Amino acid sequence: MSVEFQANLFDVAADPAAGSLAPARRTTLTRGAWVDVRPNWIAGADDVFTTLVNSVPWRAERREMWDRVVDVPRLVHTYGVGEPLPHALLDSARERLSGHYLPELGEPFETAGCCYYRDGRDSVAWHGDTIGRGRHEDTMVAIVSFGDPRKLMLRPRGGGGSVSFTMGHGDLLVMGGSCQRTWEHCVPKTAHSGPRVSVQFRPLNVF
Repeated sequence: MSVEFQANLFDVAADPAAGSLAPARRTTLTRGAWVDVRPNWIAGADDVFTTLVNSVPWRAERREMWDRVVDVPRLVHTYGVGEPLPHALLDSARERLSGHYLPELGEPFETAGCCYYRDGRDSVAWHGDTIGRGRHEDTMVAIVSFGDPRKLMLRPRGGGGSVSFTMGHGDLLVMGGSCQRTWEHCVPKTAHSGPRVSVQFRPLNVF
C-alpha cells in the first residue's frame, strides 16, 4: 500500500526510539479526568509510519446507523494480548508506558488498537472507551500518532465546552482518570489532511 506523506526531514536518519516520559504536560479536566501530552515522543517516526501502513492487516468496518448500514470512515485492526506488534518500537513503547504509569494505573497496557485515517474524510465520532471496565472504573488510553497532524477533541459527557489537542507525527497523548466515562473524544473530518495512523495502547478489557 502506497501513501502520499511528507516525511520529517529531521527524522529520517534517526533510529526509531521512544523518548522520555517525564515530565509530561498534564491538562486537568473536570470530574477526575486528565490528559498528558508529550510532543515528538517517537524519534524515527517515519520508519514506524511506513511499517504500519504496509504491514498492518487493515480492515474496513460497517455499522448500522439509523435505517441503513454504512462504512466506518477509517480502517482498523487490533492486536490482542500476547500478539506481536508490527514494529519493535511499539513493543518497547508499550513496555515503557506500562512501567511509567504503573503507580497510577495499577496494571500494564496489554492491547494495541490501530486506526488508519487515509485522508481528511476519515474520522471518528464522539465516544468514550466504555465497553468493558472503562464504563465503571478509572483507566488510561495511551495514543501514539504517526503521519499528518490531526485534531483530537474532548468534551464533557452530557454537554459542555470542548478542548482540543493537535497530535503530530510521533506525538503521545494519554487520557487518564475518569476520562473515558466522564468525557467523550473524537477526531473530526478536515478539508485537507494526509494519511495518519494512531496506535492506542489499552489495559486488559478496556475497549
